[in-house]
Amino acid sequence: MSLSVGIVGLPNVGKSTLFNAITNSSVEAQNYPFCTIDPHTGVVPVPDPRLAKLSQISGSDRLGYATIEFTDIAGLVRGAASGEGLGNQFLSSIRNTAMIAHVVRCFEDDQIIHVHGQVDPISDIDTIELELQLADLDLATRALETQSRKAKSNQKEDVLKRTVLERVQAGLQTNQPVRLMTWTTEEWEVVQSYQFLTAKPVILVANVSENELGTTTTLSTRVAELAQQKGYGFIPVCAALEAELSGMTEEDKRTFLADLGVPESGLDRLSREAFSLLGLQTYLTTGVKETRAWTIRKGDTAPQAAGVIHTDFEKGFIRANVVAFDIFVACDGWKGAKEKGLIRQEGKEYIMQDGDVVEFLFQSNVGQSTKK
Repeated sequence: MSLSVGIVGLPNVGKSTLFNAITNSSVEAQNYPFCTIDPHTGVVPVPDPRLAKLSQISGSDRLGYATIEFTDIAGLVRGAASGEGLGNQFLSSIRNTAMIAHVVRCFEDDQIIHVHGQVDPISDIDTIELELQLADLDLATRALETQSRKAKSNQKEDVLKRTVLERVQAGLQTNQPVRLMTWTTEEWEVVQSYQFLTAKPVILVANVSENELGTTTTLSTRVAELAQQKGYGFIPVCAALEAELSGMTEEDKRTFLADLGVPESGLDRLSREAFSLLGLQTYLTTGVKETRAWTIRKGDTAPQAAGVIHTDFEKGFIRANVVAFDIFVACDGWKGAKEKGLIRQEGKEYIMQDGDVVEFLFQSNVGQSTKK
């Protein structure tokens, strides 16, 4: 399971600078609107210091991190849904992402042009959200025209889709994003099939200046308060600082951030917030060949977690040997945990916990019991 994030925002808010920094890419980022024209995608590992510790204990040959895929599109402007600017041309590139990171400018700099002439993050957020709603309204209207014809057959599935699209259209026409509408489980599955932008979870990323990072500023506070009101995620970052970090070793990054009094990088905060909003977590496997983090949903059972490695593991699941990360480290690995009787044997009903170190036993398709 790979987490995917679409990055949106006005031109010149630091979108591409942040994208370049966290993906180590070289997308052009200059001081003029629409510098980013084509959508760009980068896949990055999710920072997880637990892996290095497990690898050291197990003598692993390699590490396998959970990943996040970021897609950066051209900046949106007021009127994008009607064809203004370039960003609306690429909204389809982020329809299949799991969530949206909305980068908002919260710094003053006379040398960097603001597309609307003044720095006003709340107004900027309203502009982007309106354009996303209008893009969804256009999609819903076109889909409804098609679905209304199909629903004439009175097939249950077609009628359900028409009903859902009618509600989506009506809600968007009254400035209500899809995520705030009330849906049954069955209806929500239909909603998700259309990949509406306003149905996705949102993280507001307040791009602040370096000297304001770690402090309370009026602009970023307003964004944080709005995020709380709307149920969005929120993180402050300094895109320029992230650009500096991108060329450093992990040790140099930690030292640099510590000197600034900043506990973690923007990628660390963004990863944690994204996992939290989407209800995701990771479990760990470790051995001589590989130590790896696997992304699953909170509430997943042991067989479902095994299925992330391979569908055969879920189908042939027998049991899971489980040790919490801290206990595994304290026991110096599987052997020590076994000697102390701390390995738990969990069955099909076990609900996985973040940081579980797991070894799966499953029935292979040749009738043999195998561990992974």
